[in-house]
Amino acid sequence: MAKDQHGCRFLQRIFEDGSALDAMIIFNEVIPHVVELMMDPFGNYLMQKLLDVCNEEQRTQIILMVTSEPGQLIRISLNAYGTRVVQRLVESIKTRKQISLVKSALRPGFLNLIRDLNGNHVTQRCLQCLSTEHNEFIFEDATKFCIDIATHRHGCCVLQKCIAYSSGLQREKLVTEISRNSLFLAQDPYGNYAVQFVLELRDFSAIAAMLAQLKGHYVELSMQKFSSHMVERCLTHCPESRPQIVRELISVPHFDILIQDPYANFVIQAALAVTKGSLHATLIEVIRPHSILRNNPYCKRIFSRNLLKN
Repeated sequence: MAKDQHGCRFLQRIFEDGSALDAMIIFNEVIPHVVELMMDPFGNYLMQKLLDVCNEEQRTQIILMVTSEPGQLIRISLNAYGTRVVQRLVESIKTRKQISLVKSALRPGFLNLIRDLNGNHVTQRCLQCLSTEHNEFIFEDATKFCIDIATHRHGCCVLQKCIAYSSGLQREKLVTEISRNSLFLAQDPYGNYAVQFVLELRDFSAIAAMLAQLKGHYVELSMQKFSSHMVERCLTHCPESRPQIVRELISVPHFDILIQDPYANFVIQAALAVTKGSLHATLIEVIRPHSILRNNPYCKRIFSRNLLKN
């Protein structure tokens, strides 16, 4: 019945409206089959409902079943239906024993979970629902595999959540690892988001380490699709980086190549928007001689800006 659309709904209604004895009968029948039901298109809904209504002893029994074999809870988490139940399980666990069992079962598959379309949501639910102390295993492994995670489609999102939910030494280790590898990460389709995230934290020691890595590379970074966003973010969020970035941009032998570049032109626009005083004047002085390019599809945005009239 649990694996049938209508039967599953009927059993869920019994959990809501039936007696405690009715619920106990259903529990006793399904408990040997929880792994199978968690990964079933209909059975997973019954398991989610069961986790909502069961008592702590019953919840512990479910956890013991799904953690009885190594890798079993990871396999369920990677499943399109199973991930929903494991997320509900993480939301509902309360006792130290329950948390310990779930943590021990998930940790060996940390990288597999984070890189998976379904599994990454289980890790994120742990970050949201468990305490900083109980999430320590996530922060430790996120630091250890930082570059692998940062450069992965799903991993980069989880890494940002790890930084957001961590604190103290845990956050410091994560941020340091990203800062140390910022030049490489800035050029990656996903890694650049981790660098931008750290920039927005306004952690001065991390930003100093990051800017030291990027110094001397702003021209090449501005001309790449992913890293150009990061240079714009540096200009916007790090006033201390502006003179260095502008100096590097205007020192290129053929500045016209930069303003015609599909990505660098946006960096030049950002520089015009945030610079002031002599730095702004110097930038305009270098741009104006190239006004012949004003009709170029990329340049026209620069020359149409009111900023150039100052």
